[in-house]
Amino acid sequence: MDFITNLWNNNRPLAMLIAGLIVVTPFIIFYVRKALKEHPKGLIPAALSNMGERFGYYIMNAVLSLFICSKFGVPDQVAGIMFAVFYFLIYVLSLPGGIIADRTQNYKRTIIWGIIVMALGYCILSVPVFSGHGFSWVMVLTMFALVLIACGNGLFKGNLQAVVGQLYDDFEAEEAKKGPEALAKAKGKRDTGFQIFYVFINIGGVIAPFIAPIIRNWWLGVNGMVYNAQLPKLCHNYVAGTIGAEDAEILRSLTEQYPDAANNLGAFCDSYITVFNTGVHYAFIASVVAMLISLTIFLCTKKGLPNPVKKVAVATEEKVVELTKEEREALAKDVKQRMAGLYAVLGVCVFFWFAFHQNAESLSFFARDFVNTTSIPPEIMQCINPFFVIILTPIIMWLFAAFARKGKEVSTPKKIAFGMGIAACAYLFLVLLCGSLGYDKPSVFLKDPNYVSMQVGPWALIVTYFFLTVAELFISPLGLSFVSKIAPKHIQGICQGLWLSATAIGNLLILLGPILYNGMPKLWMCWLVFLVICGIAMGVMFGMLKWLEKITSEKQEA
Repeated sequence: MDFITNLWNNNRPLAMLIAGLIVVTPFIIFYVRKALKEHPKGLIPAALSNMGERFGYYIMNAVLSLFICSKFGVPDQVAGIMFAVFYFLIYVLSLPGGIIADRTQNYKRTIIWGIIVMALGYCILSVPVFSGHGFSWVMVLTMFALVLIACGNGLFKGNLQAVVGQLYDDFEAEEAKKGPEALAKAKGKRDTGFQIFYVFINIGGVIAPFIAPIIRNWWLGVNGMVYNAQLPKLCHNYVAGTIGAEDAEILRSLTEQYPDAANNLGAFCDSYITVFNTGVHYAFIASVVAMLISLTIFLCTKKGLPNPVKKVAVATEEKVVELTKEEREALAKDVKQRMAGLYAVLGVCVFFWFAFHQNAESLSFFARDFVNTTSIPPEIMQCINPFFVIILTPIIMWLFAAFARKGKEVSTPKKIAFGMGIAACAYLFLVLLCGSLGYDKPSVFLKDPNYVSMQVGPWALIVTYFFLTVAELFISPLGLSFVSKIAPKHIQGICQGLWLSATAIGNLLILLGPILYNGMPKLWMCWLVFLVICGIAMGVMFGMLKWLEKITSEKQEA
């Protein structure tokens, strides 16, 4: 009982989140269990393996850009570039990861090595080493650890998704033996299966963003300090001798509660930076543990998962022998058209990920600067998105199923187009909010002595993440399903790698977020850019809709 009381008094957002999960979890379990009866048995083991890996990843991802700023004292733009390059590598390396799995004909071994390499990267990140302000060998070590994580993710992520796709290929082949009606019903399960897979990804993502802030704040408390989002930057500037008169005054006012700061402010600043970031380093130990759990689950369940390449290779060889020249030409044309459709969708989705993954860039900086985070550290805002994924997925699954029952089934390409429009709504909301409040760019806003009273409540981010999450559920899991539907069977790993490579390009573009966030004279102008981009992408997707629906239906009939 004391634990519950302390949790409510000291970390109310986490307590409310846990209470909400307790209330809704029975309903989610009931719905998912009912849905799973008509899906391949290997779906849950694959989803659990992915859930463990994603939990470790989201612990790091929730704090990474802010951690780079707080540890090395670099500007938001520099941290944004480092984060964007890392995010680019996380996804683009899935393409060579898919090639490795396809050519070695061993998806499972590739996945296992991916987890091991990621765990090594997290081990390096968990070691609290420091070497002062700015670029140093410690920053190089940090970047090396991030590269290891990206390489491991490249071996793991796309290949596990390819395995899930093969589960449904095998499932549809078995149901086809029962007749056309059973086959048609089985084909309608793939989108739902990938949505369920996506829910498991985000279960860990709900709790993970709390880990680093809780451990960091605990370590600050152990050392007689308290959390303040502005102190690391001010301390770095003071130590480097680049602090301005106004910021120096703010620093002194924020350190009045520390007697040591009055005697030697420079020593206090060094100490605060070290203690602040040591707590984050300790949090990365949880990421290592999560990797080991994911590895254990996969090793224990891998026998029940298919090996896509070996099965497909035999079938392909048999089919090629029987084909005439005309049939081969028709098959080559069909494959070419499918790949053209895939590239078209990937081109549109690049711009979704550019807008969506601002949650780790400009939206995190927005939470730090313009949102009152007195009781809620900005990193914790990252949990809103996965929380909504878990809550909203059953509702969206039910909605799509209801349309299907009425004979008005919504095609996967149309769902993706609607998703782009919903993403635009998130940024329309921010344009209207920031415009109505008259927010200037951060460097001007934070110099106002009354800026705290002008900050908006956490509800603004909740609304924004609601729209972005609904858009994500229309695009991300259904995009995976789309790829598995039209991908030629002998290059499923490569096609999943291409999907993730498109995500990588969008992630690389997110480095523009902090530049727009800090550079536009008015904050609403920054969000307007994302609004326009999402709107244009939606229009392009609707323009290609009939062609994409034709390709998808032809693939399903083949």
